Amino acid sequence: MEDVRSPVVAGTFYEREPDRLKAQIEWCFEHPIGPGKLPRRLNGSSRLSTGYISPHAGYVYSGPVAAHAFYNLSLEKQPETIIIIGPNHTGMGAPIALAPWREWKTPLGRIKVDLYLRDLIVKKSTIIMPDYEAHSYEHSIEVQLPFIQYLYGDTVKILPIVAMDQSLESAQRVAEELIEILDESGRDAIVIASTDFNHYEPHDITVKKDEQAIQAILSLEPGRFFQTIIRENISVCGPFAVMVLMFMHRKRNGKPPVVLKHATSGDTGGDKTYTVGYVSAVFPL
Repeated sequence: MEDVRSPVVAGTFYEREPDRLKAQIEWCFEHPIGPGKLPRRLNGSSRLSTGYISPHAGYVYSGPVAAHAFYNLSLEKQPETIIIIGPNHTGMGAPIALAPWREWKTPLGRIKVDLYLRDLIVKKSTIIMPDYEAHSYEHSIEVQLPFIQYLYGDTVKILPIVAMDQSLESAQRVAEELIEILDESGRDAIVIASTDFNHYEPHDITVKKDEQAIQAILSLEPGRFFQTIIRENISVCGPFAVMVLMFMHRKRNGKPPVVLKHATSGDTGGDKTYTVGYVSAVFPL
């Protein structure tokens, strides 16, 4: 297997130079739409969540919203592994694809893949397939990594999965398999569901549609969420990731999700004509 996945959206979705990227991440945290402060360097002592929803657009648009998820994560005990699940925008590769690389590289350095979990999935999963092509030009995983590195450097591992198959049934199967594999491994892991919400409609419409999707997520009923986005034509690009997190959280008897921040690209970028919705949310234990 190849060793290192190099960044493909550095210089476009986020800054290419390490110092400028670090400053950009801090700008996201300190932004008025962000948490308004930098995360603390001393992590908490307890696992407080199953995981988070975090957006994956360019940092100038979605970064302040994403910063809420990572600020909240900094209050928890540092996880051993972060499972990042996102959509496959490119249409290439397996329907549900595990990234086989040993490491991922960003301008902030390298972050290791949890090879033990990777190999367990390859051995045991009936639906998640190792596939380089699905990840080679995909940004939904990559844009989460600098935030993770800002918090933890190279002291956590990741497990990246992207999906073209956005069905409710596949999300439930993946959630069940991940829970079984995590239980077997004993890993202390959290999930980041990487997704943007409604796409390319006026700000007011995007806010209204997003709120409908959010209410369905807060119900913790994956089927209701899935039917809502279909019925209301809400162009959430990563419903699979959200549903996997919802199914896993239900299995763990977690508390209702909490929205940390909801905004649009019109709030951050200023143009409210054609907007994309962004949500950060936590699934507390």
